[in-house]
Formats: sequence, structure tokens, C-alpha cells
Amino acid sequence: MKKTVRSPGSATIINAIATGFGSAFGIGLDIKCVAKTTENSIKCSNDVGADNSLMELCVERVFNHYNINKDELGIDLKTESSLPMASGLSSSSASSNAIVKVVSSIVSEEFDLNPLDDLQIINMAIDASLEAGVTITGSFDDATASYFGGVVLTNNREREFIIKERMDEYPILVYMPNFYSKSGDSNPERMKLLAPLVETAFGFAKQKDYFKALNLNGLIYSATLGFDSSIAIDALEAGAIASGLSGTGSSFVAVVSENSIDDVKDAWSKFEGRVIETKVDNDGCMLL
Repeated sequence: MKKTVRSPGSATIINAIATGFGSAFGIGLDIKCVAKTTENSIKCSNDVGADNSLMELCVERVFNHYNINKDELGIDLKTESSLPMASGLSSSSASSNAIVKVVSSIVSEEFDLNPLDDLQIINMAIDASLEAGVTITGSFDDATASYFGGVVLTNNREREFIIKERMDEYPILVYMPNFYSKSGDSNPERMKLLAPLVETAFGFAKQKDYFKALNLNGLIYSATLGFDSSIAIDALEAGAIASGLSGTGSSFVAVVSENSIDDVKDAWSKFEGRVIETKVDNDGCMLL
């Protein structure tokens, strides 16, 4: 048996580290996971040279849920990514969502068992990410924006939705500098110092003023984490609708109109790195 799942990344509106409340939206960059059944082994590989620990933990959690052992079924997993790793674009959430979904689909079909529902998949993927140490808050906002697409506003501590809806499919530009920043390496205590300001940004998001929230959140976390906020400000000056740091960096995102794409790209051309064009994703995680 062979199955393929694609899972998009997401961009930050509100980073949940300071307060436990977050917001994110799906973007068109994704991870595809191809899985096929084999005999008596779990084999994981990826095209970006990343450590396979998270992949293996996702498989193990699905097997444990169904009480399956490697003597009964083997899985060969490969991921292919258009989503930059360790960049603040939810690559870990996208990867874990895709792996749990594809493995659970194979196991449930192979043994005629009940498939996992959407939130079971998401929670299992989050638990694996926490165990692997690739997230600080569990990233329920990132995980659900990746899984469902569109925009979400969430209570990450309780893993509950506040808002979950489609988002207009704006063009999105991503500025990727020539370095990476792993979420698990960040200092949450430093970020929590600015919780009152982040709460203000979250208030805008609750009113569905997502772009004002994204701008303010980006400035707050750029200052806290030592990123150059002029990257976002230059994008706004060039006509972006909104721009800010995504996650704990290192990427910045800009929500743009078709008419402002070239101007924002020109504004970012003075910074070392590259610019990726994509768009809002409302499709989410799915079997192909």
C-alpha cells in the first residue's frame, strides 16, 4: 500500500509563546509525505537533511495508538518539502501532521480499524513535536492552521479554537535570510516579558483585524529576539498590506496585493537572502 499526504506551512499573526494565545494562517508552501508498507521496519528519510527523530516519534505514536508493532507492519516514509526548515513557517507542524495522517490512514485501512479524526491527528502530532523538543507551546495555532488551512485564533494551553475560518487568498511573500532559527532554542522567559503588548495585538486579532495584529506582533517579537524590524517596515512602505516576523524567525512574511508584489520584492532585494512567492492556503492537510 502506498499513500501521499501534503500539509502546508503557516505564517504567524500572533506568536503564542508570550501569552499562550496564538493566531496563524496557512500558506502555499508545503511538505509532502509519501508512505508505503514494508516488512518489519520503520524507515524515515527527508530531502532537507533534517534529523529523523520527529518522523520516527510520529510513526511510533500512531503504532502505539493502534497497538501495532513492527513485526506486524513496516512503514517506509519519505518527505519532500517546499517549506524552508527552522524558519518560523511551521515546518515541524506540517511534517508531523502529514506523517501522522498518512501513517494512520495506512494502519487503519490495513487492519480495518477506525481512522483517527482530525483533532486526534493534530493532538498526536503536537505531542510528538513536544517530545522531540521542536516546539515550546505545542503550537496548536500553527498545527491547526497547517491542518485545516485558513486562519485560526487559538488557546494553545487548552488546545481550543477561538476563531477558525477561511482567509482571502492574498499573495504572500516570504523573506528568508541566510540563517535559521529553531523554535526550541528560543528563550521563552524573555518573550514573556512583553506579554502585555502581545495581549494588545491579540485583541486586534480577536476583532478579526488580522493585519494590524500581524504588524504589531512582528514588531514586538523582532525587538525581543533581535531581528531587524526594518525588513517588515520596508515592506509596508513598499505597499504591503501587512508584514512581520513569523514564529521566532528567521523568516518575515508580507501580505501583499498583486500590484505591490514587485515593489515589496524590490524593497527586500537589499537584504541578504531570498524571497519566495506563495499565497494563503485554505486547503490544509490532505491525502493526494
